Amino acid sequence: MQHFPIFLAVAGRRIVLSGGGDAALAKLRLLLKTEAHLTVFAADPAPEIRAWAEAGRLKLVERRLEPGDTLCAALFYAADEDAAEDTRTAAIAHADGALVNIVDNLEDSQFITPAIVDRDPVTIAIGTEGAAPVLARAIKKDLEERLPPVLGTLARIGKAFRAKVEALPFGAKRRAFWSDYYFNAGPRAIDAGGADALEGALDRLLADHLDTAPKPGRVEFVGAGPGDPELLTLKARRALHEADVVIHDRLVTPEILELARREATLIDAGKEGFGAAMAQGDINALIVEHGRAGAHVVRLQSGDPTVFGRLDEEIEAVEAAGLSWSIVPGITAASAAVAGIGQSLTKRQRNSSVRFLTGHDMKGFADHDWHALAAPGEVAAIYMGKKSARFIQGRLLMHGADPDTPVTVIENASRPDQRVIATTLSELEPTLSRAALTGPALTLFGLAPRDAVHTAVMRDVHRGPTRVSPLQEAFA
Repeated sequence: MQHFPIFLAVAGRRIVLSGGGDAALAKLRLLLKTEAHLTVFAADPAPEIRAWAEAGRLKLVERRLEPGDTLCAALFYAADEDAAEDTRTAAIAHADGALVNIVDNLEDSQFITPAIVDRDPVTIAIGTEGAAPVLARAIKKDLEERLPPVLGTLARIGKAFRAKVEALPFGAKRRAFWSDYYFNAGPRAIDAGGADALEGALDRLLADHLDTAPKPGRVEFVGAGPGDPELLTLKARRALHEADVVIHDRLVTPEILELARREATLIDAGKEGFGAAMAQGDINALIVEHGRAGAHVVRLQSGDPTVFGRLDEEIEAVEAAGLSWSIVPGITAASAAVAGIGQSLTKRQRNSSVRFLTGHDMKGFADHDWHALAAPGEVAAIYMGKKSARFIQGRLLMHGADPDTPVTVIENASRPDQRVIATTLSELEPTLSRAALTGPALTLFGLAPRDAVHTAVMRDVHRGPTRVSPLQEAFA
């Protein structure tokens, strides 16, 4: 982000503009909506500028800008439509300490003017850093069609009522009041009696909400997906927008946490194998504590909460506390991983089922059916298998798996820094040691990236039918 979006207070402050043509008119139509003191310097101003000056809406000086003319100005616009003159006037404004915008010159401007949707006092600014003005205008048009003209009136009268609303407890009850006002009671009152009816409607609405018993807390177990925020489901986004408390694991990406409400409390309940971790009992207690306090709690877990999480234990704790709960599934890491290598988890005449294993179960020689998994064509998605790679490799080879069976490890699946490591079962452990993985990784046993399979098949076709490659056999 090269331009930091802020709303600058300009009421009663000086804004100076140099220029009198079309570029100046475009900026002035926007600036005239403010409460700033506008001064225009133009040797040959357009008739509209003269008319605004005669009406007292701005001060017009019919000459070109000179040193000292921008003293005490908060903002300066160079709109002379001449590069040399813009450079000259901008230098004057810089010397006088004003922030400078040169129309249609992004590189030399200190600030840019965004596209604006005006529902005063509700103002929406849309910026594209000068890269796509057409896109900004399209977004502006869409928002203007969506936001009713009465929105400004609702906001202006609601602002004056905020002190009274502090009688409601901060959080869910206060948000429920304002939601009811803006989207239900407020528009109805305006339709029935105009803006004059709003104050009475606000008083009645506040009385209703003060008399309403607080809603009990509730818990949503939400899947955050593999990491790409665009893979978050609509239900998951809605839960994050509404949550009072978000208790998340360490694999949830910052981009997804950014989607939570700014007022929400974010709690890192991450666990890391052989590293720092929050005990499961403490996580259960946190969920219950905030739920009992009346909060909407989102327990946010990477991937899908029903896959290799501690969902059952957390639900049991929530039920024991008498709290309501629901589950919002997410896209699994396995689905994202196979998508990243252009494969599917099952395929006719190769494998009709797929096994999901977790590396945490490898320690202690978990009772998996290694003999069945070692059969040709079998596929498994192995979670958290980095530290168990040698054990997985040994058990599969011990039970007769082909050493040339393809194995693919996908680190940071779906994220910008995704890494795909293709190897074979015999080379799995040394390959991972050399790769020095640092992010979450999923191991796909029995699958190779599609481009690698295609290359191997074509190579053997050119060699002739002397032998069948392990990749061909695995994917036949």
